[in-house]
Amino acid sequence: MRLPLPLAALTLAVLPSLAAAEVACGGDFAEFRQRMKAEALARGHDPAAVDRFFAAARHDDRVIRADRSQGIFRKDFVAFARSVISADRMERGRRNAERHAAILAEAERRFGVSRGVLLAFWALETDYGAVQGDYNTLNALMTLAHDCRRPALFQPQVFAALALHERGQFDLGTTGAWAGEIGMVQMLPADILERGVDGDGDGEVNLKTSVPDALLSGARMLQHHGWRAGEPWLHEVTVPPDLDWSLSGLGTERPVADWAAMGVRPRTGALAEGLTASLLLPMGRRGPAFLAYPNFRVFFDWNKSLVYVTTAAYFATRLEGAPVFAAGNPDPGLSGAEMEELQRRLAALGHDVGAIDGILGEKTRAAVQKEQARLGLPADAWPTRDLLERL
Repeated sequence: MRLPLPLAALTLAVLPSLAAAEVACGGDFAEFRQRMKAEALARGHDPAAVDRFFAAARHDDRVIRADRSQGIFRKDFVAFARSVISADRMERGRRNAERHAAILAEAERRFGVSRGVLLAFWALETDYGAVQGDYNTLNALMTLAHDCRRPALFQPQVFAALALHERGQFDLGTTGAWAGEIGMVQMLPADILERGVDGDGDGEVNLKTSVPDALLSGARMLQHHGWRAGEPWLHEVTVPPDLDWSLSGLGTERPVADWAAMGVRPRTGALAEGLTASLLLPMGRRGPAFLAYPNFRVFFDWNKSLVYVTTAAYFATRLEGAPVFAAGNPDPGLSGAEMEELQRRLAALGHDVGAIDGILGEKTRAAVQKEQARLGLPADAWPTRDLLERL
């Protein structure tokens, strides 16, 4: 389910030829394709491979439409989590944990990544490999590289796909997600090139059909982005009604002992002593509450949506035995139109909320929290109609 912006924090130092977008975006697509081809030749790629590769590339309007319409992330955390974490997915997660126990154990031993995390990504990205996307990957990457919204992200991915093609590891008919990710855990070409793992020992890295390759590659990528072995990532908690709500949010990190002293309690089990954490209230002070440990932030290197990341992290805890979250009784959220109006009003007050898109992203949450504090409201970063009216 890779709908929002994929991995924006790629490390390309290993492959300097992939490191930057240097080709002018936009304009006639055929001319852009020629510019990309010339750049590939200038970077020393094999001329025959370059000819084959770029001759096959086409613009795909479906990709642009998918990129512009990510309305599913207007859902709040509870609605989104309930829509994607089904009893069937839980059961198949349990069966896959048993079936692939050896590979999951190897992922944990080699890269420190817990099995629940890998199973959660595998489930949410492709329904355990069943739905990997039907977009031609070359066309998707070229279309997004040509589009001037994020050429610095996608042009390097085109050259990474070309390098894989030269190695015989990228067929021109390869299909995947609209944003160019490939395989069961949806990885971009540069990540496959740099962090792909041949988990089944057949001499190739095949993320579309090989479960060992996919799971170990995903684990290696998380390790690369800073996953800390043996540490938790998310813990559901209860919070006292008189907490200073301005301390909530990912912008504040405190020792777990401090949160405990403020009355934050684990709903089950014990909090992780010796770590720092942020108090995450995805739907405000009356909704679900979690302590987010440092490993939680690594999830954002897989996906940039807070709703998706919180759902994936929570799902991973469920797959490892955590109970269903307590939904609480959160204040009603805003509709998409109301959220857009809120963003316009926040922007008019000088806040940077990013795009006016009706999605409660990190910038909008930060602005909401500041305005709540200014107006004397509980500063829990959850926008309500009361706040909208006061603004």
